[in-house]
Amino acid sequence: MLSFLFIALNAYALLTRGTYLVSILPFGLLVLLFGFFAMDKLLWVCIFLVPLSIPLDMFYPGLGFNMALPTEPILFGLMLIFLLKQALEKTYDRKILNHPVTWAIFFMLFWMLITSITSTMPWISIKYFLSRLWFVVGFYFLLVLMLKKKKNITKFFWISLIPVAIVILITLGEHTTLGFTQKTAHSVVKPFYNDHTSYGAILAMFIPILTGFLFMKKYKGFFRYIIVLLLFLFLISIVFSYTRAAWVSLIGAFGMYLIIRLKINYKWVLSGIAVLAALFFVYQTDIMVMLEQNKQESSTDFKEHVQSISNVATDASNKERINRWNCALRMFKEKPLVGWGPGTYQFQYAPFQRSHEKTIISTNAGDVGNAHSEYLGPLSEEGILGLLSFVIIMVTVLITALNRYKKTKSKETRTLLLMPLIGLMTYFIHGFLNNFLDTDKASAPFWGFIAVIVAIDLYHTNEDDSQTSLSEKVKQ
Repeated sequence: MLSFLFIALNAYALLTRGTYLVSILPFGLLVLLFGFFAMDKLLWVCIFLVPLSIPLDMFYPGLGFNMALPTEPILFGLMLIFLLKQALEKTYDRKILNHPVTWAIFFMLFWMLITSITSTMPWISIKYFLSRLWFVVGFYFLLVLMLKKKKNITKFFWISLIPVAIVILITLGEHTTLGFTQKTAHSVVKPFYNDHTSYGAILAMFIPILTGFLFMKKYKGFFRYIIVLLLFLFLISIVFSYTRAAWVSLIGAFGMYLIIRLKINYKWVLSGIAVLAALFFVYQTDIMVMLEQNKQESSTDFKEHVQSISNVATDASNKERINRWNCALRMFKEKPLVGWGPGTYQFQYAPFQRSHEKTIISTNAGDVGNAHSEYLGPLSEEGILGLLSFVIIMVTVLITALNRYKKTKSKETRTLLLMPLIGLMTYFIHGFLNNFLDTDKASAPFWGFIAVIVAIDLYHTNEDDSQTSLSEKVKQ
């Protein structure tokens, strides 16, 4: 009877509405069943599917909203089941709830909710808030519980890495037919990524993970060759992504790695950053004049492409980014406390553009991206506390990871801690130039890496290498 009813509804929807939406009902029921009885397995499947997800508007253009399929519907279901269970059972681990990183995340979500209510476009902001909520619930609150088992940390890395490698192979295959040019780098990453910049950002985040695997003793022989091959594949791919911000983020993250490994006092590092910032503000006019002398456009030639990073005079991408930043600052000045509302920047920034700052790729339509900054975006959309909420998360994660790194005896655990920390550093640096946390592609590794750091801090610190190897022998 139920089967007949489903077939009838599906046929009616297809013939009268021309839609296949009814046909996904069995998939939705399957997700609900897994969510209630095998939530961990469903989350693993979701994490694997993230790099392979495809936007809804590819199938149904003009809907007025978009989401990644099939991951975001899965995450939405997981969020509802998780919140329902917590409302009824209240069994969530208090150690996680009381962790400083969790409190920082709570503050971010709380302020995002407040600014969604005060938003100039409440419906847009509520949708934006809900998407951030299901990303955080799935990739942080649920994942950190699963990472109580230490073996699940490397499992998470591999389940995240393998589908990215699949996308890389598909992308390189497309590149091969089109000549590996800088112009085609924008199109070959579709439909998996919106553009080459988000693709490059994700590759940069995973390169420290693969590098870390090379320092882990348990990976030997043939498996070690596989890791080297994958690392080479990721490095080649990030070169041919032509994503200058990703290249810069890797260099900055490597600098962070050297600071940690060489045990350079953080006071000296912070002092150096403060001095450089002061020099920039004192000599900013001279610096801008010098930068404007660089006329090198982005190019397929890698030397010229690197030189174009500092071209703020003629490079359309760089000039447009500055245009967006200036708009974000003007929007902040008009609404400094609560901002314009989460997710509203792209719909509100057009009137804040100045004619002399516009470029050939500028638009008033609100259809080609956001503030291009993980820092200025929240500043314009959620006011000063929006910016602070992201910075507080960044600082608490760094402090947690660095303090635990100093205290942990196990070399393997230190490596497992360093891998996501350096991966996150690539994104924190990249965040000055782009923002992608409104997508599942960036949210999965971002919140997942934070979950790894918190899990190690809470559950995997009171062991040394001899204890680890002994436990492994007992299991064998």
